[in-house]
Amino acid sequence: MAGPGPIDTDCYDVRVFAISRTVRKTVVTYRVRWQVGSRRHSRTFTNRALADSTRSMLMAASRRGEAFDVDGGLPQSQVARERGLTWWRWSMTYVELKWPSLAPISRRSLAEALVDITLHLSRSSQGRPPSADLRRAMFAWAYHLQNRQAGEAPADFGEALRWLERASPAMSVLEDPPTVRGLLDALSRRQDGRPAAPTTVSRKRAVLHNALELAVEHRRLDSNPLSKMSWKAPRVDETIDARSVLSPAQARALLAAVDAQGPRGRRLTAFFALMYYGALRPSEATAVTLDDLELPETGWGRLHLSRSDAEVSGTWSDSGRRSSRQLKHRAQGHVRLVPLAPPLVEHLRSHIKEFHVRPSERLFRGAYGGTINAATYTDVWQRARKAALSPAEQASPLARRPYDLRHTAVSTWLAAGVDSAQVAAWAGHSVAVLHRVYAHVVEGRSEVARARIENMLAE
Repeated sequence: MAGPGPIDTDCYDVRVFAISRTVRKTVVTYRVRWQVGSRRHSRTFTNRALADSTRSMLMAASRRGEAFDVDGGLPQSQVARERGLTWWRWSMTYVELKWPSLAPISRRSLAEALVDITLHLSRSSQGRPPSADLRRAMFAWAYHLQNRQAGEAPADFGEALRWLERASPAMSVLEDPPTVRGLLDALSRRQDGRPAAPTTVSRKRAVLHNALELAVEHRRLDSNPLSKMSWKAPRVDETIDARSVLSPAQARALLAAVDAQGPRGRRLTAFFALMYYGALRPSEATAVTLDDLELPETGWGRLHLSRSDAEVSGTWSDSGRRSSRQLKHRAQGHVRLVPLAPPLVEHLRSHIKEFHVRPSERLFRGAYGGTINAATYTDVWQRARKAALSPAEQASPLARRPYDLRHTAVSTWLAAGVDSAQVAAWAGHSVAVLHRVYAHVVEGRSEVARARIENMLAE
């Protein structure tokens, strides 16, 4: 919806015409037409109610004797509203509101979503800087609160930021369903035009929805248009690929291949073992310290897991450094008790002895004492796959990512007949999520369940 032009003259001579209906193929549109002085104006809607609302607003303003803007065609009260807060200004306010309560990785995800939303909403105008420059200015300054509060924007961001200020539409455009639908469609595509991953679409839609909800709360919008729309994000298939799950023999072979890579590999053997035997996420395994472990001489041990160390640049944290946080989807201080199978206890005891891990220290560190990063452990894992798997297995989804070790652990527990609630507690899932993600394993246990029921009924 185009913004109104400058107010050159006011006019009280207003005529509002009947709504016209047009059908083109399967698309029905409704056109509101009115005249201010000698200038005719119109707006087209795909929803009859919106067309009626706009026409009623125009007629009510005319009856009140309100002056209309000749160029833009709107009553002065509406001109003031449309010329008020822009999406650009609100999006930066939104970052200020959300930043304090978000984890570093969530701050980065928020910025990524806002960049895409803002680029789509920005009107085309002369002097548009390259998209890469616009994205960099938003991601590194406008939507990064700490950098913005540190002072003026860097000089090389100036042109991009000035263009975004000029090109941003008024918040009122987000009350137009076709505009919002076009925005949602844009968020469902990647920059190259191909469909985006369903999880990415859902995440960006959630940011948009929350930004609009807060706009309503702060009286910048009358209502959230997303709550009235039937648009649906692509369905997210949360079920893991059963082909990615390892057999016990394959897992042991891969751990041996990691260990065979010398000191670099041996530093990570117990790291991967924690994911395979204990169903830890990589970010959780990275945060484990010696004090978190109960490691008996024989038998099962236990891990008191309370932290996660997601890999994200320290620039998104309050301290400026990468730091641990509470477990995913859990409150601060929540502790997850994870059983440590005897083979895992052996791996951990061996690791602690070889690398001289002391109390309170993280188990897994680089050669110079730094935090293990994803690039390092992913490279070691890929080398292990090449050494331990056949060419056909290497080309398959089998344990393609270290994260698949976690999937293997949960699948193994379920297949062994462990109660779903217990598995969920060990893995840090809800039971509902567990059943969605590991549906193939749960379904695979149906024959065992039926056999048990038959045996009980036969007694």
